[in-house]
Amino acid sequence: MPTKLDKVIYTAHAHTTGGRDGQSASNDGLLAVKLSPPKEMGGAGTGTNPEQLFAAGYSACFMGAMKHVAGMKKITVPADASIDASIDIGPIPAGFGIAAKLVINLPGMDRVVAQDLIDTAHGVCPYSNATRGNIEVELVLA
Repeated sequence: MPTKLDKVIYTAHAHTTGGRDGQSASNDGLLAVKLSPPKEMGGAGTGTNPEQLFAAGYSACFMGAMKHVAGMKKITVPADASIDASIDIGPIPAGFGIAAKLVINLPGMDRVVAQDLIDTAHGVCPYSNATRGNIEVELVLA
């Protein structure tokens, strides 16, 4: 059963034409991208693709979740923290699926504290909650 929001805080809007070989823009004009399948999928590779957008969105959201959790735990996320996100796409029995890998770099942070931060953030991150049980998600502390 899907999780229902208690309250809507924000709604993002995007208008897309042409699918993987088109363009997409947010209603506020802050995002405007040309879309193109990657060369590995037979495309020209001259534009952004949905997997890149998902990688950027998930990694940014996960960083936000870590900062939220860190505030609750009264710890600090290092200023030079980073996440390298990889989104794989491939065939599954019912069409195509994706898998995600986040390599999380928390320089100078104790590894036990860092792992606890990652694990807790994975429980609150909206992207993690949306993907949980639906796709493979690998979280790696660098």
